[in-house]
Amino acid sequence: MNIAFMGTPEFAVPSLLRLHEAGMTPVVVVTAPDKQRGRGKRVSSMPVKNAALSLGIPILQPDSLQDEFFHNTLWAFQPDLIVVVAFRILPASIISLPHLGSINVHASLLPKYRGAAPINWALINGEEETGVTTFFLQESVDTGNIILQERIPLTENTTAGELHDILADAGADLLLRTVLLVQEGTASTTQQDEALASAAPKIHRDTCRLDWNMNARRVHNHIRGLSPTPCAWTMHGEKQMKMLRSAVVDEHASGVPGTVLRSDDELHVQCAEGILSILEAQLQDRKSMSIDALLRGYRIEQGEMFT
Repeated sequence: MNIAFMGTPEFAVPSLLRLHEAGMTPVVVVTAPDKQRGRGKRVSSMPVKNAALSLGIPILQPDSLQDEFFHNTLWAFQPDLIVVVAFRILPASIISLPHLGSINVHASLLPKYRGAAPINWALINGEEETGVTTFFLQESVDTGNIILQERIPLTENTTAGELHDILADAGADLLLRTVLLVQEGTASTTQQDEALASAAPKIHRDTCRLDWNMNARRVHNHIRGLSPTPCAWTMHGEKQMKMLRSAVVDEHASGVPGTVLRSDDELHVQCAEGILSILEAQLQDRKSMSIDALLRGYRIEQGEMFT
């Protein structure tokens, strides 16, 4: 069976490797074009491209998925199945290209959290479980019929970075099982229930700003749902301060939201309801560090405000 694999970021790498390890190495990998990064504008390639190079798999990096030359080049590989893991939205002409269809690995329990940032929003919203889903692609984003799902329990302190790695591995295992079912012609599907659908839109800078007018549990979930990247942030005077880890120390205390209540070797902040302890943070233009280390070199006074 000829598989065309489409993906770009680190999340997709375990899936590509798992197919290779199972003797189902894709005949071609489609990934994003190289980009200029950093102040020096150095050109760097994406994780999936690097993995494909190490495996000796041919690589396509189209600027546009609508490009006729790309279509013709992809067709020349005669794919029986397209596998998509963390890639762009495919046009209908690509989805329908292989005779076995096109399947996707999505980092949520569809139809919940359709969209670009399902890992972040599941944690921000305080979900107690999430998971991965494989499904057949159709034109509407993340709406195709479900093939397999795996549920993953969440703790109250799971961060987006930790969940990313857990779901990347779980998705790779689920993908392999799915591909085998498709190959055997035994993949049964379930239609998504639109009544249960929810969105997971792209995270923007404004999304990351902390709102101390929320209760402590919601602020905590916001921090862990964006850690370690893109990272929740607040302002201390004129300085931006990113928050990476926290803990709820009181669920019910009341006071002025954003007020610093303690700043010795711990940093406690009043929320609209409850108190949050900041465990790890990053000052503007500095590295992230534990809060006790940060407070040894940076003064935050009791009674000051985060905004």
